[in-house]
Amino acid sequence: MIHPLADVQSQKIGEGTTIWQFCVVLKNAAIGKNCNINCQVFIENKVVIGDNVTIKPGVQIWDGITVEDDVFIGPNVTFTNDLFPKSKNQNFNLKETIIKKELQ
Repeated sequence: MIHPLADVQSQKIGEGTTIWQFCVVLKNAAIGKNCNINCQVFIENKVVIGDNVTIKPGVQIWDGITVEDDVFIGPNVTFTNDLFPKSKNQNFNLKETIIKKELQ
């Protein structure tokens, strides 16, 4: 289910995934099956989200981030991809980041 007030440009949304109001999912993002993307979440273009992921409100996930299966992301978390933002560094180098499920 995609809430009518969400801006979801990606066609790569898995079955059973719910995306709530005021989310923005850019065109090249990929979201797996049975995910719950809460309100006011921003997902950039080069992002991969696995299956059974829960993302709480206010989260920002930028280019180069991969979230593996069965991960829980709490409210207002921001994952960035550059130690030195472009506005201050013209030699921008995207950092790939993988968010893994905690081993028990």
